[in-house]
Amino acid sequence: IEELEKEFGTKKNKIPKKFKSQIWRKSDNNDEGGGEFRILNDGLVFEKVGVNFSEVYGKFNINFKNRIADNIKQNKISVIAEIKKASPSAGLIIKEYNPMAIAENYILNGATCLSILTEEKFFLGDLQHITEVKNKFKIPILCKDFFVDSYQVPLAKSFGADAILIILSGVDNKLAMDLYQTANELNVTPIVEVHTLDEAERALNFDKAIIGINNRNLKDLKTDIKTTLQLYKILSSHSCPIISESGIKSEKDVKEIIDKTGIMNFLIGESLLENIEGTSLLKKIVKLTNKISTFSRL
Repeated sequence: IEELEKEFGTKKNKIPKKFKSQIWRKSDNNDEGGGEFRILNDGLVFEKVGVNFSEVYGKFNINFKNRIADNIKQNKISVIAEIKKASPSAGLIIKEYNPMAIAENYILNGATCLSILTEEKFFLGDLQHITEVKNKFKIPILCKDFFVDSYQVPLAKSFGADAILIILSGVDNKLAMDLYQTANELNVTPIVEVHTLDEAERALNFDKAIIGINNRNLKDLKTDIKTTLQLYKILSSHSCPIISESGIKSEKDVKEIIDKTGIMNFLIGESLLENIEGTSLLKKIVKLTNKISTFSRL
């Protein structure tokens, strides 16, 4: 590892210990230098042969933000449907967990994008689930995880993610900006998540990001959609899409948020997973598009 860092360098001139086990060497007979070094599942590349990251992984990339923005232009509701096996608030949600089957169900019932939990300890996720879904379905995918180092951004993209989450309650301004800039450089949509008035003010500094208003209080895990109504007052001037996240349990909740803020983008997880076979809630929310009045929407 030390020899790699010395010879090829890194963005920060060191490789975080948590990722060192993921470095491997691939031989290449066409490389006179004797092969290439790669890190992060072929994501961030240390090499002698000059493989372009964007060219290698561009075929997987779908513009997450544009997909939602296109719906906004057409006055359509966007649902980012979440796939997860467990959560700290709900415990084990699905015992026989099949991300591919859930993804197919969501897509058939009108989901605009997917959110896939990849955090392993608390949500029992796996980055490979993104790759598996992306290989079969051409739909934008958010990698839902705790991003605490910019190395995780190319890692997520290398598995097929189109968007990453920046939780402002968990990172300082410097790290948040580092994650944001890295995502933009790699054509990955950054979603800046807020829950408090202070975080909403900070989020306005990320002018090219989607802003996600998390209705869940991460301290006590309770949800209240009034959080969206309150924070929207600060965020209404933001030029990119705004998403209302968590705690959305009915089409009534969706309609209230639309009527009071104009926000038409919703990230929904547990409420959909509770009735994954019927997916009645997803269908009802998508059909609301035909019932809502036309006015300025975010």
